[in-house]
Amino acid sequence: MNIVLDASVSLAWYFKEERTPAIDAVLDQIESGGAFVPAIWRLEIGNSLQMAVRRKRVDRVFRDEAIQHLLTLPITVDPETDDHAWTTSLFLSDQFSLTLYDAAYLELAQRLELPLATLDKAMRAAAGALGIPLLGIAP
Repeated sequence: MNIVLDASVSLAWYFKEERTPAIDAVLDQIESGGAFVPAIWRLEIGNSLQMAVRRKRVDRVFRDEAIQHLLTLPITVDPETDDHAWTTSLFLSDQFSLTLYDAAYLELAQRLELPLATLDKAMRAAAGALGIPLLGIAP
């Protein structure tokens, strides 16, 4: 089964203090069924890992290995994220007081009618209000 994957879950795979059996189950699910992400996902992941390097949480080798691992996963970057940025995503951002970045994940899950994997409480609440299925991840 495909899912929409957000950066919070993606990054949790690489940080011991954030990794849980539920996060590992999402990774297993993606390895077998794939995932979709909005076009901003790579920038969010790259920026988060870069900030972890700058804060000396990880080194560049760790960052680069994490990126190489992500590249091996069947994750599809949505080519239509920009087409919905100033319409549906902006509306969802207003409706749920989310960043436009977070709203892009909701928009994608809603448009593709797929469950959303996120640790973000506000996104989980918005997804629930929209009837978007959530994976069983407790933040």
